[in-house]
Amino acid sequence: MTKRSLFTTLVALTALGATPALAAITLAVDFESVSGGGGSNLPESLQCVPYARQVSGIQLRGDAWTWWDQAEGRYARGFAPKAGAVMAFRPYGKMQLGHVAAVSKVIDSRTVLLRHANWSPINGRRGQVEDDVRAVDVSPGNDWSEVRVWFAPVQGLGTTHWPVAGFIYPTRARGGAVPARLAAAPAPQSHGLAVQGASSDPIGAIIAAYGTR
Repeated sequence: MTKRSLFTTLVALTALGATPALAAITLAVDFESVSGGGGSNLPESLQCVPYARQVSGIQLRGDAWTWWDQAEGRYARGFAPKAGAVMAFRPYGKMQLGHVAAVSKVIDSRTVLLRHANWSPINGRRGQVEDDVRAVDVSPGNDWSEVRVWFAPVQGLGTTHWPVAGFIYPTRARGGAVPARLAAAPAPQSHGLAVQGASSDPIGAIIAAYGTR
Protein backbone atom coordinates (compact mmCIF):
# COMPACT_ATOMS: atom_id res chain seq x y z
CA MET A 1 0.00 0.00 0.00
CA THR A 2 1.56 3.29 -1.13
CA LYS A 3 1.61 6.55 0.82
CA ARG A 4 -0.92 7.98 -1.68
CA SER A 5 -3.34 5.07 -1.18
CA LEU A 6 -2.94 5.27 2.60
CA PHE A 7 -3.81 8.98 2.50
CA THR A 8 -6.73 8.39 0.13
CA THR A 9 -8.14 5.66 2.36
CA LEU A 10 -7.84 7.87 5.45
CA VAL A 11 -9.66 10.74 3.71
CA ALA A 12 -12.40 8.39 2.50
CA LEU A 13 -12.98 6.97 5.98
CA THR A 14 -13.22 10.48 7.40
CA ALA A 15 -15.67 11.52 4.67
CA LEU A 16 -17.88 8.57 5.59
CA GLY A 17 -18.28 9.98 9.08
CA ALA A 18 -15.42 8.37 10.97
CA THR A 19 -13.53 10.61 13.36
CA PRO A 20 -9.86 11.11 12.44
CA ALA A 21 -8.81 8.89 15.37
CA LEU A 22 -11.21 6.10 14.37
CA ALA A 23 -10.17 6.37 10.73
CA ALA A 24 -6.50 6.07 11.68
CA ILE A 25 -7.12 3.04 13.87
CA THR A 26 -9.26 1.37 11.21
CA LEU A 27 -6.51 2.02 8.69
CA ALA A 28 -3.90 0.50 11.02
CA VAL A 29 -5.96 -2.66 11.42
CA ASP A 30 -6.38 -2.83 7.63
CA PHE A 31 -2.62 -2.36 7.23
CA GLU A 32 -2.09 -5.40 9.46
CA SER A 33 -4.26 -7.52 7.16
CA VAL A 34 -2.28 -6.61 4.03
CA SER A 35 1.25 -6.51 5.41
CA GLY A 36 1.65 -9.36 7.87
CA GLY A 37 1.48 -13.10 7.99
CA GLY A 38 1.57 -15.60 5.16
CA GLY A 39 -0.48 -13.45 2.80
CA SER A 40 2.11 -10.68 2.65
CA ASN A 41 4.00 -9.99 -0.58
CA LEU A 42 6.51 -7.75 1.18
CA PRO A 43 10.12 -8.88 0.65
CA GLU A 44 11.74 -10.98 3.31
CA SER A 45 15.05 -9.78 4.67
CA LEU A 46 16.98 -10.14 7.90
CA GLN A 47 15.41 -12.02 10.82
CA CYS A 48 16.02 -11.12 14.45
CA VAL A 49 17.99 -14.27 15.37
CA PRO A 50 20.99 -13.98 12.99
CA TYR A 51 21.28 -10.25 13.66
CA ALA A 52 21.24 -10.69 17.44
CA ARG A 53 23.84 -13.43 17.12
CA GLN A 54 26.01 -11.22 14.91
CA VAL A 55 26.02 -8.11 17.09
CA SER A 56 26.15 -9.86 20.49
CA GLY A 57 28.49 -12.74 19.73
CA ILE A 58 26.13 -15.11 21.56
CA GLN A 59 26.23 -18.29 19.52
CA LEU A 60 22.69 -19.61 19.84
CA ARG A 61 20.45 -20.72 17.00
CA GLY A 62 16.86 -21.68 16.47
CA ASP A 63 13.67 -19.74 17.06
CA ALA A 64 13.96 -16.70 19.32
CA TRP A 65 11.62 -18.14 21.96
CA THR A 66 14.06 -21.02 22.55
CA TRP A 67 17.07 -18.84 23.32
CA TRP A 68 16.35 -18.33 27.01
CA ASP A 69 16.26 -22.07 27.74
CA GLN A 70 19.09 -22.83 25.31
CA ALA A 71 21.34 -20.43 27.20
CA GLU A 72 21.01 -22.37 30.46
CA GLY A 73 24.40 -23.81 31.37
CA ARG A 74 26.09 -22.11 28.41
CA TYR A 75 25.69 -18.38 28.98
CA ALA A 76 25.07 -16.29 32.07
CA ARG A 77 21.47 -15.11 32.42
CA GLY A 78 19.70 -12.57 34.58
CA PHE A 79 17.10 -9.84 34.80
CA ALA A 80 19.23 -6.69 34.69
CA PRO A 81 20.08 -5.10 31.34
CA LYS A 82 23.75 -4.77 30.38
CA ALA A 83 25.36 -3.53 27.18
CA GLY A 84 26.06 -6.52 24.96
CA ALA A 85 23.35 -8.70 26.49
CA VAL A 86 20.44 -10.10 24.49
CA MET A 87 16.91 -9.32 25.62
CA ALA A 88 14.86 -12.49 25.12
CA PHE A 89 11.17 -11.85 24.44
CA ARG A 90 8.56 -14.47 25.20
CA PRO A 91 5.96 -15.38 22.58
CA TYR A 92 2.93 -13.16 22.89
CA GLY A 93 -0.18 -12.86 20.75
CA LYS A 94 0.65 -13.39 17.10
CA MET A 95 4.39 -13.12 17.85
CA GLN A 96 4.51 -16.88 18.29
CA LEU A 97 8.25 -17.30 17.75
CA GLY A 98 9.34 -14.68 20.27
CA HIS A 99 12.01 -12.09 19.54
CA VAL A 100 15.62 -11.35 20.48
CA ALA A 101 17.32 -7.95 20.58
CA ALA A 102 20.82 -6.89 21.63
CA VAL A 103 21.23 -4.16 24.25
CA SER A 104 23.55 -1.47 22.92
CA LYS A 105 23.35 0.91 25.88
CA VAL A 106 21.73 1.18 29.30
CA ILE A 107 20.32 4.70 29.76
CA ASP A 108 18.84 4.31 33.24
CA SER A 109 17.06 1.72 35.39
CA ARG A 110 14.03 1.81 33.09
CA THR A 111 15.47 2.60 29.66
CA VAL A 112 17.82 0.85 27.24
CA LEU A 113 18.76 1.17 23.59
CA LEU A 114 18.38 -1.91 21.40
CA ARG A 115 19.84 -3.23 18.17
CA HIS A 116 17.46 -5.62 16.46
CA ALA A 117 15.97 -6.73 13.16
CA ASN A 118 12.51 -7.51 11.80
CA TRP A 119 10.52 -5.39 14.25
CA SER A 120 9.25 -2.23 12.56
CA PRO A 121 8.18 -2.15 8.91
CA ILE A 122 10.31 0.55 7.29
CA ASN A 123 9.62 1.97 3.83
CA GLY A 124 7.03 -0.75 3.30
CA ARG A 125 9.44 -3.57 4.04
CA ARG A 126 9.86 -5.93 6.94
CA GLY A 127 13.12 -7.54 8.00
CA GLN A 128 14.81 -4.18 8.50
CA VAL A 129 17.59 -3.44 10.99
CA GLU A 130 17.07 -0.83 13.71
CA ASP A 131 20.05 0.28 15.79
CA ASP A 132 19.99 2.20 19.07
CA VAL A 133 16.21 2.36 19.40
CA ARG A 134 14.53 2.77 22.76
CA ALA A 135 12.90 0.13 24.95
CA VAL A 136 11.36 0.99 28.30
CA ASP A 137 10.69 -1.30 31.26
CA VAL A 138 7.03 -0.95 32.22
CA SER A 139 6.87 -3.79 34.74
CA PRO A 140 5.39 -2.86 38.15
CA GLY A 141 8.48 -4.13 39.98
CA ASN A 142 11.10 -2.68 37.61
CA ASP A 143 12.25 -6.25 36.89
CA TRP A 144 12.22 -5.97 33.08
CA SER A 145 9.48 -8.57 32.70
CA GLU A 146 7.48 -6.23 30.41
CA VAL A 147 8.71 -3.63 27.94
CA ARG A 148 7.46 -1.16 25.40
CA VAL A 149 9.58 -0.88 22.26
CA TRP A 150 10.19 1.86 19.70
CA PHE A 151 7.97 1.40 16.62
CA ALA A 152 9.18 3.31 13.57
CA PRO A 153 5.84 3.96 11.82
CA VAL A 154 4.62 6.05 14.77
CA GLN A 155 8.06 7.45 15.64
CA GLY A 156 7.54 6.53 19.28
CA LEU A 157 7.05 3.66 21.68
CA GLY A 158 4.45 1.08 20.75
CA THR A 159 1.62 0.58 23.22
CA THR A 160 1.93 -3.17 23.80
CA HIS A 161 3.61 -4.43 26.98
CA TRP A 162 5.79 -7.20 25.53
CA PRO A 163 6.76 -10.02 27.95
CA VAL A 164 10.48 -10.59 28.46
CA ALA A 165 12.06 -13.79 29.82
CA GLY A 166 15.27 -12.01 30.79
CA PHE A 167 18.74 -11.13 29.53
CA ILE A 168 21.38 -13.47 28.13
CA TYR A 169 24.90 -12.18 28.76
CA PRO A 170 27.87 -12.85 26.45
CA THR A 171 29.82 -14.57 29.23
CA ARG A 172 29.98 -18.24 30.08
CA ALA A 173 27.60 -19.57 32.68
CA ARG A 174 28.88 -20.28 36.17
CA GLY A 175 27.41 -22.67 38.70
CA GLY A 176 24.11 -21.85 40.37
CA ALA A 177 20.61 -21.25 39.18
CA VAL A 178 19.36 -17.94 37.83
CA PRO A 179 17.74 -16.05 40.72
CA ALA A 180 13.98 -15.72 40.47
CA ARG A 181 12.45 -12.30 39.98
CA LEU A 182 11.45 -10.71 43.26
CA ALA A 183 7.77 -10.91 42.49
CA ALA A 184 5.72 -12.48 39.77
CA ALA A 185 4.54 -9.82 37.37
CA PRO A 186 0.91 -9.83 36.24
CA ALA A 187 0.09 -11.17 32.79
CA PRO A 188 1.09 -8.68 30.12
CA GLN A 189 -1.75 -6.54 28.84
CA SER A 190 -2.20 -4.66 25.60
CA HIS A 191 -2.68 -0.95 26.20
CA GLY A 192 -4.49 0.93 23.46
CA LEU A 193 -7.77 2.48 22.37
CA ALA A 194 -10.73 0.10 22.33
CA VAL A 195 -12.73 0.38 19.13
CA GLN A 196 -15.81 -1.62 18.27
CA GLY A 197 -14.90 -4.34 15.79
CA ALA A 198 -11.18 -3.51 15.75
CA SER A 199 -8.05 -4.57 17.58
CA SER A 200 -7.64 -2.82 20.93
CA ASP A 201 -3.96 -2.33 20.14
CA PRO A 202 -3.46 -1.90 16.38
CA ILE A 203 0.20 -0.93 16.70
CA GLY A 204 0.99 -4.07 18.69
CA ALA A 205 -1.07 -6.08 16.21
CA ILE A 206 0.90 -4.70 13.26
CA ILE A 207 4.20 -5.70 14.93
CA ALA A 208 2.92 -9.13 15.89
CA ALA A 209 1.48 -9.71 12.42
CA TYR A 210 4.98 -9.90 11.02
CA GLY A 211 5.15 -13.42 12.50
CA THR A 212 8.67 -14.82 12.52
CA ARG A 213 11.33 -12.62 14.00
